[in-house]
Amino acid sequence: MMPEQTTPENRKELFLRACRSEPVSRVPVWMMRQAGRYLPEYRAIRQEHAFLEVCKTPDLAVEVSLQPFRAVGVDAVIVFSDILIPAEAMGVGVELTDGGPVIAQPVREAGQVEKLHTFDPEEETGFLPEAIRRLCRELGPEVPVLGFAAAPWTLACYMIEGRSKDGFPTPKLMMYQEPRLLRKLLEKIGRATAGYLKSQIAAGATAVQLFDTWAGELGRGDYQEFALPATQFLISELNAGAVPVILYTKASAHLLRNVAQTGATVLSVDWRVDLAEARQLLGSRVALQGNVDPCVLLGPEEGIRAAVREAIQKTGGVAHILNLGHGILPTTPVENARAFVHAGQTAALPARVPISRAG
Repeated sequence: MMPEQTTPENRKELFLRACRSEPVSRVPVWMMRQAGRYLPEYRAIRQEHAFLEVCKTPDLAVEVSLQPFRAVGVDAVIVFSDILIPAEAMGVGVELTDGGPVIAQPVREAGQVEKLHTFDPEEETGFLPEAIRRLCRELGPEVPVLGFAAAPWTLACYMIEGRSKDGFPTPKLMMYQEPRLLRKLLEKIGRATAGYLKSQIAAGATAVQLFDTWAGELGRGDYQEFALPATQFLISELNAGAVPVILYTKASAHLLRNVAQTGATVLSVDWRVDLAEARQLLGSRVALQGNVDPCVLLGPEEGIRAAVREAIQKTGGVAHILNLGHGILPTTPVENARAFVHAGQTAALPARVPISRAG
């Protein structure tokens, strides 16, 4: 049985109003990686099915996507998938191991970049829009369903390095030695990803999120020269119209002004960013999402409630989607995840202060 609605707006209206910096009765709340290993029902499915099998089987993806909605009552359901799916569809062999993604033949030469291809999302990744369509039917018109993909720089990091690695030295080597080749790779990723996200929107996604998890590995100059134009190109090609585009970046406090130039509707930031300072810096150009440290959810409930109150206080609850600063940790007790969501949904908004428009 689905959780009952607890606010005057339905969940979808609430979410969209927050994305558009419009007044809300409370902040909407969901959690990155909310469908995952902290849920016993997810672990039970994974005992029977491999990760990619779950991603590519709509019945399984839908069930896993719905689990946190049933268990902890989040305000948005993000479709269960993986950011490496487009890389595989572009022609890169991907293996998802317990230690993270592994690409046996990393993309490091011009000939490899040339062979990468755009793809028909309904033909080659049709399982994902199908899962979104089924989620929309299951949840009805009052609950937002979110799609997602990796931003070009982050996907390029995996494609070039071949795995997750501190600092991602190999992509940076390409940046310094073969900048034109890196730009070509980023453009190919951006074009393919735009089509991939268009298919998710056409399937009914209320909003889409780009994960640029490794943006913070770049200094401001390199971000401005490589990652920013690629993300701007993707968002321009996507041409999402009224559909919000959320951009998550990690360890990116030094990049906030640059990230705000991407064209994203909402900036999702990690726990290192002070939300009050971000709001002061960015004004009302974009809404904010985040940013409670996931480790807070390992502690006592009173600490969770305090962290939620602090986050909302810093934004005034205006143009704010409450979330974690990164994905929920697998060791998080389910009752603590539920406490986080409940604290956000029941928190009183501070007295509203008009948001200035930063230059």
